[in-house]
Amino acid sequence: MKKTRLLIILGIAAAILSLPFFAIQFGAEGVDWDLRDFIIMGILLFSAGLTIEFALRKFSTTKSRIIACGLILLALMLIWAELAVGIFGTPFAGS
Repeated sequence: MKKTRLLIILGIAAAILSLPFFAIQFGAEGVDWDLRDFIIMGILLFSAGLTIEFALRKFSTTKSRIIACGLILLALMLIWAELAVGIFGTPFAGS
């Protein structure tokens, strides 16, 4: 069960990463990704997925699992937003 869950999590991360790839292939306007963008987002998505899997294995109660996964996803979204549009104004901002 744990191995299947890990494969599902990594498959979801790969599916999310494939969305901009296919958008570029079909000429969607506003999608301007290069290899560096795919590498960075791949690292972010797969590390978030592996961290979620770790949290699901370490925490035994449903409440603690939901909180841990929520915090991991919140951190992922904040990092993603910072890299995309620079909501915090760090030197890593995309804008």
